[in-house]
Amino acid sequence: MPVYEFKCENCGKEFEKFVISQSKVKEIKCPDCGSKNIKKKITACGVKGTDSNGISGTPSCSPFG
Repeated sequence: MPVYEFKCENCGKEFEKFVISQSKVKEIKCPDCGSKNIKKKITACGVKGTDSNGISGTPSCSPFG
């Protein structure tokens, strides 16, 4: 299940949610104010792997790596 980041357009709360399918996104409510007026944020996340020397990389969702 993918994890998506959302922002409430009413109160500004940012939160993450596991989403089983895209059709379920419209059912998500803000955990603070209960509003359904939320927007899915666009995010990028790194993936852990190894390089050609077998050195393991560290997963990172930080803009700083």
